Amino acid sequence: MHRHDPLRVMPESTKPLLLLVDDDVLITETLSFILGQDFEVYVVKSRPQAIELVRQLTVPPQLALVDLGLPPLPHRPEEGFKLVTELLAHSPEMKILVLSGQNEETHARHARLLGAVDFISKPCDPQDLKAHLFNALKTHKAEIDARTTGGPGDLGMVGNSAPIQKMRNQIISYAAAPYPVLIEGESGSGKELVAAQLHRQSKKSSAPFLALNCAAISPTLVEPTLFGYSKGAFTGAMSAKTGYFEDAGEGALFLDEIGELPLDLQAKLLRVLENGEYQRVGETQTRKSNARVIAATNRDLRQETRAKRFRSDLYHRLSVFTINVPSLRELGDDRFLLLEFFRDFYSTRGGSEPFDLSSDAMVRWQSYYFPGNVRELRNIIIRLSTKYAGQTVGLEQLEGELDTGGGFNEDLTASLIPGDPETQKELARKHLQSQQNFSLDHTLKQWEQCYVEAALKLTHGNVSQAAKLLGVNRTTLYSRMEAAEKVQD
Repeated sequence: MHRHDPLRVMPESTKPLLLLVDDDVLITETLSFILGQDFEVYVVKSRPQAIELVRQLTVPPQLALVDLGLPPLPHRPEEGFKLVTELLAHSPEMKILVLSGQNEETHARHARLLGAVDFISKPCDPQDLKAHLFNALKTHKAEIDARTTGGPGDLGMVGNSAPIQKMRNQIISYAAAPYPVLIEGESGSGKELVAAQLHRQSKKSSAPFLALNCAAISPTLVEPTLFGYSKGAFTGAMSAKTGYFEDAGEGALFLDEIGELPLDLQAKLLRVLENGEYQRVGETQTRKSNARVIAATNRDLRQETRAKRFRSDLYHRLSVFTINVPSLRELGDDRFLLLEFFRDFYSTRGGSEPFDLSSDAMVRWQSYYFPGNVRELRNIIIRLSTKYAGQTVGLEQLEGELDTGGGFNEDLTASLIPGDPETQKELARKHLQSQQNFSLDHTLKQWEQCYVEAALKLTHGNVSQAAKLLGVNRTTLYSRMEAAEKVQD
């Protein structure tokens, strides 16, 4: 077991790495003792410490066990939600299990929506916790093996719908060109898979493909990571080191979450795109790069340029070719193909019998909104494969794995967007006609809750930013969140 040590960067054993994030010393010491026989456990107390440690490790942990109630808000889940998002940004393959003593179903659903594979209530049985961790580790290994070998369907590039076919055609068309590609799409939609496919289909597929998530690395480290540095360039630079552009050679460099790149570095990236020139930190010598840049974002970069948060000249350079990765709700019956693909994949790799969905569960699968896109779908199937191997999953069991937002009508959620008043009146009329015992107060509270949850999702659980987005103060947002929890209880 390791306490956080800023000088430690290399794992010390061949055991699987487990990041344990909790500020309760009794829990961390107990779990470290129990889990230390099977895992190399790294213990930190807060979200900043966890991110700092993961950035320093040469190999990211395969597993993370994260308490939601982290300081400075030990009784609220915002820090834990934010950490789930940040850890997955750093390592999309990491399997995150969430711990919580509050046993809130709404917290569990939101953590899963953000990408956690499961939710475990405190106190937990040690052997049960170990079983969850070993299942997650088995899933992690299966996914890594499949990606290493270019496994069937490339873990999600599955479907026959028109949007998927259009995207495949774009990948084939753009792969051979040397120009930058900008990949746009919602979180969890599979942008990194599209980037990998672009490189795999290119003439330089045997050259390196390097990926850097701009949101998962400290702003002060982005420049030396991209361009390298000379000996003595800054404190701790004991020797010269190459950067990603140099290491990529004739291959491709994938810059995920490009919208998070600081403005001063945007100018330096623009220079590389324009003439291939860059300099290592601490050097005056100009170097040349032939690497192809593929960028991705879940932000609207057009809006970011209008707000002066992203350079318009860089945006136009990056978007020579643009691929929009469709959300899962745009893919129609592809959700059933993805269900079959992931169910067969995880049951085969896990050595278990696949589960089935009952007829009413299949209808629910068809209607569910999948706000977390393919990542959410995959994690739902992982949990169903673990809990109900060889069984038929009914509607009630499936509902327990979905982020239903308190049961609000999803079709109404999708349609009630501010717009033409007459259209909204017609939607309201249809809603009134279709509901028995209609309650205006209940409907408005549920609609408000949808906006609150959407704001928290967009801001990765940051209550201050969510309040600003909603046009209310932080105290008001807290009171409305608490009121929503009481309604659900």
